[in-house]
Amino acid sequence: MVEDEPKMRDLLTEALSEAGYTVETAADGAAAVSIARAHSFDAIVLDVMLPGLDGFEVLELLRRRNDWTPVLMLTARDAVADRVTGLDGGADDYLVKPFAFSELLSRLRALLRRGTPVRGDVLQCGPVSLDPGTRAVTCEGRLIDLSAREFDLLHFLLRNANQVLARVVIIERVWNHNYDGFSNIVDVNVRNLREKIDRPHGLDLIRTVRGVGYQLVCPPT
Repeated sequence: MVEDEPKMRDLLTEALSEAGYTVETAADGAAAVSIARAHSFDAIVLDVMLPGLDGFEVLELLRRRNDWTPVLMLTARDAVADRVTGLDGGADDYLVKPFAFSELLSRLRALLRRGTPVRGDVLQCGPVSLDPGTRAVTCEGRLIDLSAREFDLLHFLLRNANQVLARVVIIERVWNHNYDGFSNIVDVNVRNLREKIDRPHGLDLIRTVRGVGYQLVCPPT
């Protein structure tokens, strides 16, 4: 659990300990990265506003080294842009301060039930290849630079290739939450995938199904 405010850190540690969790704490971003590299955890509760490395930077460093421990981010900033930044960076969920400890525990239990994502075999759709283990995406042999959330979205589309997927299903399975008020986050990330994969390579893999959602259409092998 990463929190720089001593009083909040003590309160959270006490609440989590009383709920039966063994808690390791860090007061800044550098310490969080060091501890995460040295130990294995079931979940990480990560504050955004930290001295030195902030929560977004800590998350980026963890994901870059293929550490996919579920991360629940805490933020005092209620701006949609900050939430999207965390989620696109690979966070699994977020809580806006102030929050009830009961909600924190509920969100944490949900993350633990899902566990760390299992990375499977390389997935292929026409010239597009996705390796879950290395999180590398290529098209016609060229590496495609995707954000963590763009990768997760493409991974989900590939695992359900040729199926019509409703937006609400995509949100639940990729973002793992019901984001009332800005569900166009799916449309934004689909547009980004098209700009990076379809259009530069003259492809039409990601199709819009009007009134429903999206479909990744793969040519027969």
